[in-house]
Amino acid sequence: MQIARWSLLLALAAGGCSASEGGTRPPGDGGGGAGGAGGVGGTGAAGDLGDTFAVGVGGSGSGGGVDSGCSERAALVYVLSQDNELYSFRPDRKELTRVGRLDCPTAMEPNSMAIDRDAIAWVNYVEADAHGDVAGTLFKVSTEDARCEPTSIALRGGWSRLGMGFSSDASNPSAEQLFVTSAVTGRSLGLGRLDGASITPIGEFSGSLRGDYAELTGTGDGRLFGFFTTSPVQLAEIDKDTGEIRSSTPLPGIETPSAWAFSFWGGDFYIYTAPSQTEFPSRTTNVTRYRPSDGTIDASYMTNIGFRIVGAGVSTCAPVAPLR
Repeated sequence: MQIARWSLLLALAAGGCSASEGGTRPPGDGGGGAGGAGGVGGTGAAGDLGDTFAVGVGGSGSGGGVDSGCSERAALVYVLSQDNELYSFRPDRKELTRVGRLDCPTAMEPNSMAIDRDAIAWVNYVEADAHGDVAGTLFKVSTEDARCEPTSIALRGGWSRLGMGFSSDASNPSAEQLFVTSAVTGRSLGLGRLDGASITPIGEFSGSLRGDYAELTGTGDGRLFGFFTTSPVQLAEIDKDTGEIRSSTPLPGIETPSAWAFSFWGGDFYIYTAPSQTEFPSRTTNVTRYRPSDGTIDASYMTNIGFRIVGAGVSTCAPVAPLR
C-alpha cells in the first residue's frame, strides 16, 4: 500500500510537512544503509522450489509435500513493486524470484495485493487527483506468468484504496474470504469483506487504532492481522466479525513508511517498508521479520532490496507453523 500522491499537495498546503510522491508519512527511523538483500533471482517459474514443504493448516515440515488441495506455488509469498513487477518470495531462503511485469489495462497505480488458494493475485489499482482518490478497481493476476484480467468488482464510497488479505474459515480451512480495509481520505472506515462484486463494511477498528490505516494478512488457521502505520507501527489481530482489535503489539525500530506491505508465513510476520522517495531517493524497501514466538524483531532481515514494494500477498495455503 502507499499513501496517495494527492496527499503531497495537502501536506504542502498545510505548510511544512515533508512529503513524497509516495505519500506524507514521516520516514521514522530514517534512511538505513544498504545491506545484504538476500537473493533476487531472474525470471522463473514461481513453483520451482527445489525442495518441498508442507502447506496449508499446520504445514511445518521441509519434506512434507502438499496437502489441502494446494499447489506449491500457492504456498509462497508474492510481492508487487511500485513499477508493476511481480515477484515470488521464499522467506526462509530470503529468495525473491521475478515472475513478470503486470499487463493490466489501466493507467491507475498499483496499491495492494492479496493471494487466494488457487495462487491467483488480486491487485488493487487506484486513481487519484489533487482532491483525493477518484477511482479504484481490482484485477486478477496469474502468479505463474503475471497475466492480468479485469473483474467487475465495484469499489465505491471510500473503499477504492484498500488493504487486503484472505483468511480461511476456522471450521473449513479450504474455504476463505477476502477481507479489506479502507484507506479513505484522512480516516479509515475500518474492516470490510468482498461479497460477490461489492464490498460489505463490517466495522471500524476499536480503541486507539480506530480510523487508522492498515494492511492485512490472513492465515490458514482462520486468523486475520493488520499492520498499522502508526508511530511506532503496530501489528494487531482483528476480529473478522466486528473489526474490533483483539490484541496489538508495538514494533519499535521499524520505520513509519510511505510505501508498505505485510505478510505471514511459517509462524512469522514479514513487514515491507520504504520511506519517502523524495527525502531518501536511494532507499528501496527493507524487509523486517517479526517472530511472535519469542518477540524478536529483525529489522536487518533484508535491507534495500532494490525496488519499492507496494503490495504483498500470501494465501491460506502457506505454512502456519515454523519450518523444521
